[in-house]
Amino acid sequence: MQRAFRLKRRNDFRKVFRSGTSVANRQFVLYTFKRTDKGVSRVGISISRKVGKAVVRNRIKRLVKEIVRQWMDQIHPQMDLILIARNPVVGLDYKEMESSLRHVMKRANVFTHLPTGKKRSERG
Repeated sequence: MQRAFRLKRRNDFRKVFRSGTSVANRQFVLYTFKRTDKGVSRVGISISRKVGKAVVRNRIKRLVKEIVRQWMDQIHPQMDLILIARNPVVGLDYKEMESSLRHVMKRANVFTHLPTGKKRSERG
């Protein structure tokens, strides 16, 4: 995911948690906040140590970043998102994680239009 699409600063995370809304399913919690300034959507990812050791957490982060990176053009602009991974996400493969993320993001009304479920080999 490109640097411009990342939510990194503590104050930005705090603002999304305090002023945003949340939607959840079994694997993810999604906080959303609509900014007033111009700019692209930004995504932050949070995974607790309770989910697993560093190797497991980093694998989940890589998969989530890759899935969201492919959807960035379909996410409403000026939106800050924070994805929090829950324990059941550890056992998911790529397709299941993609489906779960699509579900929680659809419930939060994040998409301008729904992303299609392309196969990995079809992506360019």
